[in-house]
Amino acid sequence: MNIRILYEDDEVLVIDKPAGFTVNNAETTKNDETIQNWSEAYLKIQVPPTSSQKKFGEEGWRPEDDFFFRGGIVHRLDKETSGALILAKTPQAFVSLQEQFRERTIKKVYTALAHGELMPLEGEINVPVGRLPWNKKSFGIIPGGKESKTIYKVLKFYINPKTKEILSYVELYPQSGRTHQIRVHLKYVNHPIFADFLYAGRKTSRKDRLLLERVFLHAAKISFHHPVSKKSITVEAPLADELASCLQNFTIKA
Repeated sequence: MNIRILYEDDEVLVIDKPAGFTVNNAETTKNDETIQNWSEAYLKIQVPPTSSQKKFGEEGWRPEDDFFFRGGIVHRLDKETSGALILAKTPQAFVSLQEQFRERTIKKVYTALAHGELMPLEGEINVPVGRLPWNKKSFGIIPGGKESKTIYKVLKFYINPKTKEILSYVELYPQSGRTHQIRVHLKYVNHPIFADFLYAGRKTSRKDRLLLERVFLHAAKISFHHPVSKKSITVEAPLADELASCLQNFTIKA
């Protein structure tokens, strides 16, 4: 696995996650190469015999244990999403960064290509997101879902010369961290992400994937406070090559 390092010091590592790789190990990833496999090898992380794999909130849970069981990986990105991903190099850094995520002080910026002409040019989508009872792999806007908010800004419009469809190149600022939040929110406002096989519709995503074999969603920037120095750090991940190449199929709308 070829991983580009965007930032590194004694406590923190920020990598440019490539699309196509699951972040954390699970029962379903036993035969797959994951970011956690790479992280454990790069950071030389081994689970101490005294560690207990308790979940957050359970009796006996210790936050530093999660560092070892998650290979130092502080948060997640979808398998098909590329971009900035934070890893902690020590248990203490892991605990500090996880706390920042829980307090929502870490700021993330994503870029996406969405179907249609998204209006207004700036706005927010604030609807609850939850796992669909009839499809465990998908999420949606459902009663009892978790509070979710995404602020967005349209950067430019493209036109697909073959179909004449307008596409919106959008910057997104999630204010919460729900699974598939951005993908679900853009679908909710009828502007699903280009090549999104779960939320753009089967026929649409099949056509999209003739031009792009992954979801057009990229974690472009992340800002956090250093766990030791407390200094504010912002790390940017350049647009993945396959996304940049996809954009070349379209013309910018004047």
